[in-house]
Parts: sequence; structure tokens; C-alpha cells
Amino acid sequence: MKTAETHTEKARFDTRLSKEQKVIFERAALLGGYRNLSDFVISAVQEKAKMIIQETETVLASQKDSEIFFDAIINAAKPNDKLIAAAKQYNNLLSK
Repeated sequence: MKTAETHTEKARFDTRLSKEQKVIFERAALLGGYRNLSDFVISAVQEKAKMIIQETETVLASQKDSEIFFDAIINAAKPNDKLIAAAKQYNNLLSK
């Protein structure tokens, strides 16, 4: 019986830190219960990346919603007979 093997392609990311940054990051990794500095950095960067992506997508969706809303207002169709009748009925109720 064959089992499906999952292969995750790995990539390398190198960076240079100041000694002070490394000390702070290692301390945070230790206090946060991470196995090592790499796990801490990957976790922190991934969390921040997801947050940035979500915020950006939310803003873009909001901008698109605004465009649709204002387009509907600016290019609104003329009211049909039912809407005109409903408006008259509403105004009659308010004037009583």
C-alpha cells in the first residue's frame, strides 16, 4: 500500500541583525516558549504578514464597496411607479 508523501519545498532567508536585536529577539523567543530564534522569527513575521494582508484586503474591499455605492447613487435609475406610490403613501402617513 502506497502512502502519500507531503513534500514542502523549503527556501532560505538570511538577514543580518545588530547584537542588540539578536539579544532581544532571543530573549523574547525564550520567554515565549519557542524552540529557537528561527521559530520565533518565522512565527512573528508570519503573524505580521497575515495582519498586513488582511488589513490591505479589507481596505481594498471597502474602497470597492464605496465605488459601487456611490456609482449607484450617482447613476441611480429613475423610480418606478411602485416606488413613487410607496413614497406618496409614506409622506401621507407622516403628514397626519
